[in-house]
Amino acid sequence: MIDLSCDYNDGAHPSVLEALIETNMEKLPGYGADVHTERAADLIRKACGLPAARVFFLSGGTQTNAIVISAMLKSYEGAVCAATGHISLHEAGAIELTGHEVLPLPETEGKITAAALEKFLRDARADGNRDHMVFPGLVYISFPTEYGTLYTKKELTALHNVCRSFDIPLFIDGARLGYGLGSEACDLGLPELARLCEVFYIGGTKAGALCGEAVVFTQDNMPAHFMTMVKQRGGLLAKGRLMGVQFETLFESDLYFNICSHADAMAMKMKRGLRALGIPLRINSPTNQQFPVFEDSILPELEGKLAWSFWEKPDETHTVARLACNWATRPEDIDGLLDLLREALNK
Repeated sequence: MIDLSCDYNDGAHPSVLEALIETNMEKLPGYGADVHTERAADLIRKACGLPAARVFFLSGGTQTNAIVISAMLKSYEGAVCAATGHISLHEAGAIELTGHEVLPLPETEGKITAAALEKFLRDARADGNRDHMVFPGLVYISFPTEYGTLYTKKELTALHNVCRSFDIPLFIDGARLGYGLGSEACDLGLPELARLCEVFYIGGTKAGALCGEAVVFTQDNMPAHFMTMVKQRGGLLAKGRLMGVQFETLFESDLYFNICSHADAMAMKMKRGLRALGIPLRINSPTNQQFPVFEDSILPELEGKLAWSFWEKPDETHTVARLACNWATRPEDIDGLLDLLREALNK
């Protein structure tokens, strides 16, 4: 079985596991007050070029999105996002469960534009019924998007400028941040991205860690009593060392960036192979996720041989699949995928 169904279907990178084993018998305080977590935060601040940033480690992406958004919003505010954004489609209502509405905007290739955002915010403030409506209080984007696409530095700067002009924070979901920054199509680095938002997070779960996300409040703007809110929402681990040790390992020698770049390279190998086979792509993703459009007639040939994720049905006879690479994806995995598809197409 070739399994490319998602980018967290393998365990942790061996270096991360080795570090967890090496530190296993250390007596350490809980809730992230240990030396490894402190050093991990320092390494992330250094990588971002933001010595005053506040870094906090949470257990997973859904918890991170829900907790950060609810902590940053007033009770009558909602989160603006692309209609295809993760919090809009694939978060099982976790944001709404906190009492905050998700406010979707039209998108193109998973991205919202500064012009559309500005119009939405301006119209919301000018609406005569605004006192009876949910106020836009935060803008959420992901980098990469749900379709693996990337905001350019120019696009991200424009979005942030709009947010500043309306005095609302820009929050970047970085569950796959390393795959975005590691892409050859990316025209900005981590320090630049960090300066173009108020808060973002660095995903570990999908990028070499067993679990964990590192939230970065870029301007010493972490909400008061944030740790208490994290605990209320079930995102605080007593053994915070688990995330501290992992992120310390990922960031002490550029391991995080190297393994994400490897996954992107495997995805580009996959993309070239899919195109050579004449299999169309739903979107031109430059990152670790690819979205081939399969004819439904070949799907029985793949059963039991290829693990893939369903994405959408563009019509009655085709299916868009998601195939994802990660730190553990090997060239032979991609070769095996292409051989399997070639055989299925020729039957």
